[in-house]
Amino acid sequence: MALEKQNMIIAIANQKGGVGKTTTAINLGGYLAQKGRRVLLVDMDPQGNAATCLGIEKRELEQTVSEVLLGEASAEAAIVQTGRSGLDLLAATPDLAGTSVAMVPMMARETRLTKALASVVDRYDIILIDCPPSLGLLTINGLTAADRVLIPLQCEFLALEGLAQLKETIDLVRSQLNSRLQIGGVVMTMYDGRANLARQVVEEVRRYFPQRIFNTLIPRNIRLSEAPSHGELISEYDPQSRGAKAYAALSEELLQREESGA
Repeated sequence: MALEKQNMIIAIANQKGGVGKTTTAINLGGYLAQKGRRVLLVDMDPQGNAATCLGIEKRELEQTVSEVLLGEASAEAAIVQTGRSGLDLLAATPDLAGTSVAMVPMMARETRLTKALASVVDRYDIILIDCPPSLGLLTINGLTAADRVLIPLQCEFLALEGLAQLKETIDLVRSQLNSRLQIGGVVMTMYDGRANLARQVVEEVRRYFPQRIFNTLIPRNIRLSEAPSHGELISEYDPQSRGAKAYAALSEELLQREESGA
């Protein structure tokens, strides 16, 4: 489905785990909603952490992204309100791992999410898709549905390993499934400015993705780690923390990039 210019679908992807994908998805979504955008967060990770981070009990959800992908429920029926103005959630549970296996023999399995979101995309300004830490069918569905890929990258030595593989996957999806897909940017996470290594990793990424690395650096911040255990966004848990200020700045930088067409 062709999107109007004001609509953005952003897949947050990196096959490496522990790089801050879900932290970025929920907090970026929260700040974008605070700025007046209508935001839908789609959890494509079988860990289902997005719901937990938002204080939503997964076991009480009758319909999730699993039922949507299998055609057993519409996206409209499965979307839940998060209790935050402008921020809705299409949640995941561990059942999604089995769903990805069940999708393998299906026709057009890579476009199940694209077709499911077509009925609700006009309700939102921004849809954020939290992809799992793999390059399997669930991530492919996220990339096929998206206009942009946002890549969280941890500021550590091994972070660049696999980045070339991710780029190859993005290029393959663009050529075979979704010609509009572009790399929207790389977000450096868990940054410690006191460490020479962190600064070196940032500079290496600047060389690898010129013009694509976000200026905002997400710091290593204990408050960001604590907030999910309270079912709160960082803007709710500690809005004056370094982590909160960083995600607020990232949301502003993202909007500025889109408005300028960068």
